[in-house]
Amino acid sequence: MFPKQIFKAYDIRGLVAGELNNDLAYKIGRAYGVFLRGRGLFDSQKWVVVGYDMRPSSVGYSEAVRSALRDEGFNVVDVGLVTTPLFNFACAHYSDHVGGIMVTASHNPAEYNGFKMTLSDGTPVGKGNGMEEIRDLAEKAEFESVNAKGDLKNMNVLEDYIAKIFSLVKPEEIKPLKIVLDAGNGMGKVSFVEMLKRLPVQVEYMYLEPDGTFPNHEANPLKVETLKDLQAKVKEIDADFGFALDGDADRIGLVDEKGEVVDASFVGALVGLEVLHSNPGAHMLYDLRSSKIVRDVWEAQGAKTGMCPVGHALIKKLMKEQKVKFGSELSLHLYYEDMYGVESTDLSLLYFLRLVSQTGKKMSELTAPLNKYFHSGEINFHTDKKAEILAKLREKYSDGKVVELDGFYTEYPTWWFNVRVSNTEPVLRLNLEANTKEEMDEKLTEVKKIIVG
Repeated sequence: MFPKQIFKAYDIRGLVAGELNNDLAYKIGRAYGVFLRGRGLFDSQKWVVVGYDMRPSSVGYSEAVRSALRDEGFNVVDVGLVTTPLFNFACAHYSDHVGGIMVTASHNPAEYNGFKMTLSDGTPVGKGNGMEEIRDLAEKAEFESVNAKGDLKNMNVLEDYIAKIFSLVKPEEIKPLKIVLDAGNGMGKVSFVEMLKRLPVQVEYMYLEPDGTFPNHEANPLKVETLKDLQAKVKEIDADFGFALDGDADRIGLVDEKGEVVDASFVGALVGLEVLHSNPGAHMLYDLRSSKIVRDVWEAQGAKTGMCPVGHALIKKLMKEQKVKFGSELSLHLYYEDMYGVESTDLSLLYFLRLVSQTGKKMSELTAPLNKYFHSGEINFHTDKKAEILAKLREKYSDGKVVELDGFYTEYPTWWFNVRVSNTEPVLRLNLEANTKEEMDEKLTEVKKIIVG
């Protein structure tokens, strides 16, 4: 059986045992090549990027992908073991690169792997933008012979990447600080060590060695329980703050000097303020699950703000269409126009280092004014009545300020909520926020009653 279920809204992701194998990786590589040809992107003088993460199966899958692309006639540039931000940079920064495939399952546990596909402008292949076509091509596997096999070369893009991010945040803007970086045995070692040794920063590294079995904890900073070791280490060595990465190092978690986890909305809000310092009046997006404080603080500093749907493929597309400078997603993805509209966790860390350096404030002092509203966090509901529930919510709450951007969002003067169908799991996801804890609890009970029936 062809595993259609692994072709997700944003990428391809499945179980190494039972869903993925080298043969399927080859078919996906060929399908991606056919897709590029269909977009008029085949050129014998240009290259397709292939990179991979540290999971045990990634080496074999990446070899299969490289072979497939070359059999499709494409020249392949192998960037080796890389973070996803470094891979995306390799696709977008060089004019002779037309796109690429990264073998990774991001923050998923060790039993998973997958493929992220992107175009040269940083736009990811996703639902409605090639994913269905690639799925169908891989399933049919009816690939034609080509006249000439593509070439293969190796390339290290790290120096160009570091030069790019240091053009946005100057090393001289950073003062001597002490931080802890938890790489989660993911790909962070590839870029962060080289970048940080060029700064006046004392770094305590945790779980730095890439290990796709994730022996210490799941590399997913969105799960607060994965940050416990980082919290303890920050307090133990009296660090200025702690910084955590997911498996492919495209998402971040932040811990203040007291060892407290910084709310995901606050992370985006603070980085957005740093972007605004260099880009007054910039257009910036926040995903519709985020706290209102993001909008409040950005607009107070002169930003033009807007909501965006959930999911990196959708956000990146919107950023290009609307010429957006910065985008913040509650999943701890942060997107920069200056980095071709994609994530750069290295740049995010530089912004936090600059923020603490230039303000002279502790991280807890920077986040304290943001702690204004009461947010429920994301609550999941397993149900087979998604459409029916959304219809009931629309009927009851249509007198609010309704936004039909991703599921159902409605806002009242003192509270708001969003219910949306997950793109990755068979659930409805609820986020709700109010001006007081009492109202949050009251409205949460009210909305939950409609959802569970």
